[in-house]
Amino acid sequence: MLNIDIQKVSTPKAKPQPGDKLGFGHIFTDHMFLMNYAEGKGWFDPRIVPFQNLSLSPAAMVFHYGQEMFEGMKAYHSPDGRALLFRPEMNARRANVSNQRLCIPEVPEEDFIQAIRELVRVEKDWIPKDPGTSLYIRPFIIATDGFLGVAPSKTYLFVVILSPSGAYSESGMAPVGIWIEDDYVRAVRGGMGYTKTGGNYAASLIAQVKAHDAGYSQVLWLDGVERKYIEEVGAMNIFFKISGHLVTPALNGSILPGVTRDSVIKLCESWGLDVYEKRISVDELIDDYNMGRVEEIFGTGTAAVISPVGKLRYKDDIMVIGDGTTGPLSQRLYDTLTGIQWGTLPDPFGWTMEV
Repeated sequence: MLNIDIQKVSTPKAKPQPGDKLGFGHIFTDHMFLMNYAEGKGWFDPRIVPFQNLSLSPAAMVFHYGQEMFEGMKAYHSPDGRALLFRPEMNARRANVSNQRLCIPEVPEEDFIQAIRELVRVEKDWIPKDPGTSLYIRPFIIATDGFLGVAPSKTYLFVVILSPSGAYSESGMAPVGIWIEDDYVRAVRGGMGYTKTGGNYAASLIAQVKAHDAGYSQVLWLDGVERKYIEEVGAMNIFFKISGHLVTPALNGSILPGVTRDSVIKLCESWGLDVYEKRISVDELIDDYNMGRVEEIFGTGTAAVISPVGKLRYKDDIMVIGDGTTGPLSQRLYDTLTGIQWGTLPDPFGWTMEV
């Protein structure tokens, strides 16, 4: 167990009030968690301190070689006053998968979870209570060695910050338009597509700008080799309901194994719905659409939970999904997942953890 030192602010900031427009990722709480690593010493000095800027050498390796990982989680306020986390062990496990790939020292899962639980406990009053809101949790690790050489850093900093947030998308559950990218690629097998690291997101920005300029909300990526197999949306995994069955791209080393993705699969299987994880070509999807077999499409992710798709563009083809409203499966999944997360529905899977 970590022996966490807690240094509280002398003058707390004013907290958002019910009804305030929170947005996503703009507001930060009073405190953050820090822990250092040094080669030969391991992780040390776990502490909760006032939220503040970091002081790093301009030569810190994270700036020059991108050695960093991050995770995304949420804490929820239940009607009976509890603070709940959702499947934090999966984030802890995935963080270490990213760490292994990036040559970053692993953080023991129990320490990762303890750090987050303790910080959320300190900041419990920051968890917003309005429907659809949550306390977003951003753990990350950066390479801090001041050395201009391409090699794993010898020192690191593990940080956790918190942000009270509203809905990820301004459109809420309204179906969004998705641009299937046919020029740039995000990741290839053998690369880092399955990790949570900033380089993956930096690689996606140019296509995201192109999609936004054309009036689309998100980019759907194809595989980086043949450029024909569907992989994932920029910040979400993707699901298709086709002829009564649910289909999602199989994890192949270039797709992030999403916590919400796994939860959706388990929920749908518990409801008796057939779920297939397989390679899906964009041509196959277009054929299914033309035959009238595509019933719903939605993205899944921690930030948005469920994001229905109302329109897909691929080259000269524009596919309009459904009647412009959220599909019944998308709505049921959103209602069930958020109900479990906020503690308003039973949790038969044991997914929530009280802080």
